[in-house]
Amino acid sequence: MTELARDPFSAASTDIPFHTTWRINSYETPARPAAVTFLPNQQLAIGCFSWQKAPRLRMVHRPSLEIGMFRQLTDRLWVSPQISVANVADAATMGITLIINNRPEGESDNQTAGDDIAAAASAQGIVYAAIPVTHSGFSRTQVTAMCEALASTQGKILAYCRSGTRSTLLLALAQASEGADLQVLTEQAARVGYDLGPVRAMMDMLASAPR
Repeated sequence: MTELARDPFSAASTDIPFHTTWRINSYETPARPAAVTFLPNQQLAIGCFSWQKAPRLRMVHRPSLEIGMFRQLTDRLWVSPQISVANVADAATMGITLIINNRPEGESDNQTAGDDIAAAASAQGIVYAAIPVTHSGFSRTQVTAMCEALASTQGKILAYCRSGTRSTLLLALAQASEGADLQVLTEQAARVGYDLGPVRAMMDMLASAPR
């Protein structure tokens, strides 16, 4: 059985390629989920199976949750891998009102600088915010900053990092801290190819904390 860290905020997060076969963490219980591959414009409903039986998977077609490189979590929340200056215009066309950069500056040589994204966003009338997250994990300060960013606008929000993983995880932590349904958050992320498993312990802790 997986042992949870004493301090959930010490858990590391990593960027994971988008179209990936995931081995969902299994526990020593009578049933466990199967390995699942998430593909574009498809959703795999996970069927549980006993230790002796084969997995049962059901393919469900759904409307596209992607526009270009942007992936839709909810009506107002979108995530993306690293964006360019040109992508800011695409975001404006979609009605994005806030762009959140979750990537530290200088993380890679081909990374578009945050200042360039901020300038392009300003030219489009979009607010820009930077909440950098390294691969060492998440802090309460980052979760609080994301909560404040979410509360700052009623419009659409686009968060990005290298692959979109850190943005998705931090959004989930922020929403969990505000009482969102954890299963719904997990399903929303899975529909567009992201796994909240690395931060599930933190989500549980934040969800159960007094508000």
